[in-house]
Amino acid sequence: MRPQVPTPRSGMRDAAAIAGVGYTPFSTDSGVSTTTLACRAILAALDDAGLGAADVDGIATHRVGDSSPPWVVGPALGIDDPAWYLDQFGGGSVSHAVIGQAAMAVATGMADTVVCYRAINARSEFRMGGAGRAPAGAFDLQYQAPYGLIAPVQHYALLARAHMLAYGTTHEQLGRVAIQQRANAARNPRALKRTPITMADYLGARWISEPFRLLDCCLETDGACAVVVTSAERARDLRRPAVHITGAAWGGGHSTYSSGTAGEPPATADTTTSYAARLAPRLFAMAGLGPADIDVAQLYDCFTWTVLVQLEDYGFCAKGEGGPFVESGATAPGGRLPVNTHGGFLSEGYVHGINHITEAVLQLRGEAGEGQVPGAEVALSTAQPGYVLAGTSALLLTAAR
Repeated sequence: MRPQVPTPRSGMRDAAAIAGVGYTPFSTDSGVSTTTLACRAILAALDDAGLGAADVDGIATHRVGDSSPPWVVGPALGIDDPAWYLDQFGGGSVSHAVIGQAAMAVATGMADTVVCYRAINARSEFRMGGAGRAPAGAFDLQYQAPYGLIAPVQHYALLARAHMLAYGTTHEQLGRVAIQQRANAARNPRALKRTPITMADYLGARWISEPFRLLDCCLETDGACAVVVTSAERARDLRRPAVHITGAAWGGGHSTYSSGTAGEPPATADTTTSYAARLAPRLFAMAGLGPADIDVAQLYDCFTWTVLVQLEDYGFCAKGEGGPFVESGATAPGGRLPVNTHGGFLSEGYVHGINHITEAVLQLRGEAGEGQVPGAEVALSTAQPGYVLAGTSALLLTAAR
């Protein structure tokens, strides 16, 4: 029996807020350095908030593969003596933990204003699928490579297949995720892929690693996004409506390939359940919210299947019902839980987790353009749900009223 989830301290709830977000264009060849992308996104986010680099005393990012660290980006912007910084190793699984830790730094007085960013030339330079190099720190690759498990798509293909075998999840249900998100991207001028697709398009796409076709996979993207985190009190007086960080949680455990899933030993590991199932109760308890309170969800979609498993593990539907839930139209534009309203990583672009957060902020500010969810006040944004590189993280954001 798993231990009961403790009631968390609520001192961080709504203490910090996101005051600004910034983007660079998304492309397949940015033509500039990763550092330049980072600086451009940060300056855009600061301008969005009505702030400048002189107002910043904290800087944070995460990294696997292509990156530009705070001790390079900070001085490039004139921030050469930050009171607090974070250079977090890890892929998309820690993308939301970076924002949570920035909120913690603000709430505890370690910093007043933190810029969080992710910048990557993940198509023109260090491709996430390999390009002949392994990310530094990926010590377990030596045990996986002999079995052909090198690129992320190969790992996730096995997990998706297990879900299909256990619950009857179909190719068409995976395809429905891709189709719905492309419909969202068609209304998003930032998106790399905006042409609508049909089920015939999806089923006719070439195989990448069964059961994944091309349209099951996120886009390799050059680009950057940034988020400005400051106190909720200060954010009220800035240029844009504040978005409160009402809940933030991160954690996890061992890699799926070494010590099971969700704390279970390898012999009984159920790979159809992600670490998000463990994280979700802590996240919701911290925020004093539940799945029924969520107006819009940005669910990490490195592959179509991760959307299905997170719908289950964050409590929007029962285990094994993610496919039918999507097929019902519940997550589509106009559905009761709009998911990945910008098109997600499958169609907008893949900036390693952070563009889910920026989209959630735009939704809660009522600034998401044609893709705006009417009346959105509570958003869930999630990181990679805890496979391959162990651990996961998530945020619950609310519109300040």
